[in-house]
Order: sequence, then C-alpha cells, then structure tokens
Amino acid sequence: MSTLEFHFDFGSPNSYFAHRVLPAMEARLGRAFDYVPVLLGGVFKATNNQPPMVAMAGILNKPAYQQIETERFIRRHALTGYRFNPNFPVNTLQIMRGAVAAQEAGVAPAYVEAVFVAMWEDQQKMDDPAIIAEVLAKAGLDAQGLMALSQTPEIKARLVANTEASVARGTFGSPTFYVGSEIFFGKDSLRDVEAQALEDA
Repeated sequence: MSTLEFHFDFGSPNSYFAHRVLPAMEARLGRAFDYVPVLLGGVFKATNNQPPMVAMAGILNKPAYQQIETERFIRRHALTGYRFNPNFPVNTLQIMRGAVAAQEAGVAPAYVEAVFVAMWEDQQKMDDPAIIAEVLAKAGLDAQGLMALSQTPEIKARLVANTEASVARGTFGSPTFYVGSEIFFGKDSLRDVEAQALEDA
C-alpha cells in the first residue's frame, strides 16, 4: 500500500483548502496523509519558480479566471470559514520551523490546525512572534516551548532537509501530494490523488 503525503506551507491558501478537504478523503480511504512541512520560499528558489501573483502579473484574464476557480472550490466544499489574509504574503519561516518542532513534540495536528485557522480564517499576521505565541497558547499548546524548539539547529536543519528532499522528488510549489512515487500538484488535483490512492490500496 502506497504512502500518502501532503507537502505544504502555511503561506499557501491552496494548502489551507487541501487541509480542509483531506479529512473527508482520509475517511473514504481509511488512510491518513503524512503532513510534510516544506519552506515554499526555499522551493521557489531551488526551482526558479515564482508565486502565482508574480507569475500571473500582467496576464489578461488569467488571474480573474483563477479567482473564479477558487470561488468554485470554496462553494463545492462549503469552506465557509475562509477569509483572505490581508497580510499576504507572509514570511512563513518561523511557523514552518514550528511545524517541524510540533512534529518532534508530538502535537503536530493541533499545531497545524491552529496555524491554518489563524492564517486563513482569522487573518492573523503570522510572521509576528507575539501573534504566533498568542495563537499557539489559545490553542492550548506550549507556545514558548515550541517556539524555543523551533529555533534549535536540529529543527532548522530538518526543515531544510524536508524542503530539499521534496524538491528532489519533483516538488515546485505547494500543495504537492505524493501517492507512493506519484506526484500531484495543487488543490485541483485532489480527485486524481484519491483515485491513485484507491488504485494503490
């Protein structure tokens, strides 16, 4: 049976959308996705990629169409909590290191949920350490302990290693999914991800 992986960065709204849709897919499959934190800025640098808002700048009609597709996705999955973050783009280095630290501390699911909600529902400025600490504490997490752990050389190195390994496998953006060795990019590939997972079960 193939492994299921979700390579993500909190700064990607499409990663938030995927995070919201994955639980229903996991229930249908009877299997869970491994969440793999990667630094999207590092992915872009390694692959010579650009954020969509930069890549699509000046292109007639395409940004408007992408917005239509986003609105369709939100309606299809009833993602009523979503709010675009006016602080976007946010430097996600601290919170992505925090995701690795949360895995080490055994609290990754609670951490990931809290940070995605803060970013894409509560519109928090999640590159401000004081706000990060407040969000984590409100979620019942050890904010100071996690933030201290995230600054250790081991955790920093692990995020770098995650990012480099993901790029080596084919990642160029977020969200990226792997079903075994098969790669799928973007929230719009989720149906194909599920089909491949069923085929490989």
